[in-house]
Amino acid sequence: MAPGQRARPAHEGANAVPHGVEARTIDWPAASRAAAAAAREAQQLGVRVNVAVVDAGGNLAAFVRMPGAPLHSIDIAIDKAYTAVSFGLPTGGWSEALQAHSSAVRQGIVLRPRFVAFGGGLPITEDGQRIGGIGVSGGSEEQDDACAQAGLRSLGLANA
Repeated sequence: MAPGQRARPAHEGANAVPHGVEARTIDWPAASRAAAAAAREAQQLGVRVNVAVVDAGGNLAAFVRMPGAPLHSIDIAIDKAYTAVSFGLPTGGWSEALQAHSSAVRQGIVLRPRFVAFGGGLPITEDGQRIGGIGVSGGSEEQDDACAQAGLRSLGLANA
């Protein structure tokens, strides 16, 4: 069998085409590094935040809550990361992005559960593939975004 080739069950036959695709996702060490870097940036900015990193499927991979960070911001940070990985768009970019859509879309999408349309959530992209998202909540939009950017930089990545 050639490297990278998978063994096929007997019922598939030699010419069977696979029905799945391989997907990359952030691993736990990288998720933890990104969350810690975002919290360090918040500490330097003098704000207390919650930081969430989700994998490519939107599942929580790492979380940091700084003591004194707003309790409501726990879910907001998670939802920012989820929104960012879901659409591959920074959450702060939604205001502009929605201008290209109908009023029904502009009014309806913001009512969706877990959808966040303000700054602080960034997709995590590596080699052109979305592998996760990071969300920060507790400071201003600009502070949250700066912390999320610090998380990406800790991985050697930048906001695309």
